[in-house]
Order: sequence, then structure tokens, then C-alpha cells
Amino acid sequence: MNSGPFFESLAPRGRGRADGPPAAEALRPSRSSTEERTDVLTDLPDYDTHEAVIFVNDRASGLSAIIAIHDTTLGPAHGGTRAWAYASDTAAAIDALRLSRGMTYKNAIAGLPLGGGKSVILLDPGQRPSAAALRAFGRAVDMLGGRYLPAEDVGVGPAEVREIAAETAHVLGVAEGADADPSPLTALGVLSGMREMLRRETGRADLAGRTVAVQGLGGVGGNLARMIHEAGGRLIVADMRAERCAAAEAAFGARVVPAEGIHSAPADVFAPCALGAVLNARTIPELGARIVCGGANNQLADEEAGRTLAAAGIAYAPDFIVNAGGVMWTSAPITGLDRPAVEERVRGIGATLGRVLDAMAPEETPQEAAIRDACAAIGRR
Repeated sequence: MNSGPFFESLAPRGRGRADGPPAAEALRPSRSSTEERTDVLTDLPDYDTHEAVIFVNDRASGLSAIIAIHDTTLGPAHGGTRAWAYASDTAAAIDALRLSRGMTYKNAIAGLPLGGGKSVILLDPGQRPSAAALRAFGRAVDMLGGRYLPAEDVGVGPAEVREIAAETAHVLGVAEGADADPSPLTALGVLSGMREMLRRETGRADLAGRTVAVQGLGGVGGNLARMIHEAGGRLIVADMRAERCAAAEAAFGARVVPAEGIHSAPADVFAPCALGAVLNARTIPELGARIVCGGANNQLADEEAGRTLAAAGIAYAPDFIVNAGGVMWTSAPITGLDRPAVEERVRGIGATLGRVLDAMAPEETPQEAAIRDACAAIGRR
């Protein structure tokens, strides 16, 4: 009988909790030694703000994963599981730490009884997580006793979530059929935020005749493109998968541009809906839109990016406010809300965004105002 996976828990300085998971010797190092990984982690800026960072290794399935638990003040840490071919262990750790912190802010501003966490499964290029690895990951999650609740993310869809759920009850987003996919709710929240940004910047909230450049046509971006088209908007799209672009061109009359240059396409709104760090020192001066509002997590490469956007007069909708629709739906088993009630709350994301921006201090960026609002909800500085 497979007793794994085993994991080692590294409690960050100053944030460890007495009720945290037991530390256990890993069966094997995933890609670098325990000492090397510890040295890398303790040097990362987000490390000290986390309650726990856990490396998961399973020899039988080849699973190598990181679970980052940022804050459980409001409830168990909730955030998706991302399966990705990272360039290094360090890149994977940085992603897990930044994403888990963002989930704390997202859940707090959304008014959910949940903390923030995130996990990443490390893959080789071209690899997908196997059923055995996903089940091993589920057993690791189960060992945490409900302190962390995973769900789907990039590389982990409804089918993969069901594999994880075969080994643990501590998982969200296990619904069947159309309700299994939270992407339409995420897109609906982004659309609500986009309308609020247009209202604030132009005096008109509707999308009719507006041009939106959508970067990434996966679950969130594809649904957002459809909603923009249905609202009378014009689309510029890009995706690494040519078939997605072709489908958007055929269905919505979208103009397809190269993925590496869509941020510079002239548009009313730029909507990043792929991976993070798209707003950086290189791309911000090239932006072709005066409003940025999209579904991707961690769109700002760093804190300076938020200040650079503000200095350039570009209006930015903090991603963890506008993309909270999906987590509002996956957390429905905890909140007890049905689909219509969740949709009503998601349509209110624009109002939440407006409240946060209205409270922004003169020298604050939108990102700083949103973080301040979230930290007030959880009693953090």
C-alpha cells in the first residue's frame, strides 16, 4: 500500500503556527536539495509573510509540488492548484508565494470566510499531471486536515480536481457538468469591473462600440471575449494556441494579433487573461490602452509597476478584485449560496472596485488601495 506522499513543512520566520502540519522527512528532494530550497525560500520577499510553505514529494508518482499557505485569519486557505513547467524551483516558489498572497487579498475583499493559499505542481516541458500524481497531491492535501482547500487553476481543470478529490474531502470546485467550470463566473466579474472602469474614465459604462484587447483565450479569456462581443464590443485577441484565435475570429469577428504584441494594440481596454507579470518595465510604456482590466493573476510584475502605470495615467483595476468571481463560485459549498445568488454577487464586483477606488488616498495606487482594504479585513498591516 502506498503510504506517501511525505512532505516537509518549512514554517516562515515569525509566521509559524502551533497548529500547523507536522514536518516529515521528504522521500527524496524534488529537483534540488532541501538545504538549497530552504536557502532560496528564505531570501524571497514574500516568504516571511506566509504561515507555512510545504514541499510535497512522491516517489511512486513522480509528484513534486509546493503548497503555500499565506493567511488563515478568516478561514482555511483557499486557492487553486497550478500545474506548470517552471524554469526552476525558484520560479515555482515565487509563483506559489505571490499567488497565495493574492488569494488572501482576493478572498478578503470578496467577503469570503476563507484565507489565502496556493499550490503548484512542477512539470517537465510538455508534461501534464498524471492521475497518480494528482491523487498523491490529494493525499498530501488531506494530511493538512482542511487547512488548505485547493481548486482548479492553469493546467488543472475539473477532471484533474476530481482526481484530487478522490483522495481528500478538503477540495473545492468538484461540481459536475456545466457547474464544474468557474471560468464563466470569473469572466463575468471581470466584465463588471471593466464596466466600472469605463464609467469612471469615460462617463459611459457600456461596451457597445468599445475595443477590448484580450490576451489569452482560455477559460476566462474565452468567456470574457464572448461576453464583450454579446455586449456590442469589438475584439482584438491573442493566444499561443492558434485554434483559439481562429475560433474567436470566426465567432466574434475578432482581429487576431501576435501574442507578444497585443499589449500595444490600440484599444479602449487591455484585458490580460493569461499568466502574470505582463505589466512590467518593458510593456507599460508600450500599452495601447488607457485602461487595464483583466482576469490574470499577479498582472503587476512588482510594486513599481503599479506606480509606473499611475504615473503614465493608465487606469488599472486590481486583478484580485475583478477576477474573484470564480472563487465566489468554488466557495459556494462553504457560503451556502446557490448559482443565482453567486451570480448576483459577482455582478457586484464593479461596485466593490468602485468603493475601493473611491477610498484611494491621493498618493496611493489602485493596487496599494486594494491591498490596504484587504489587510484591514484580516487585521494585517
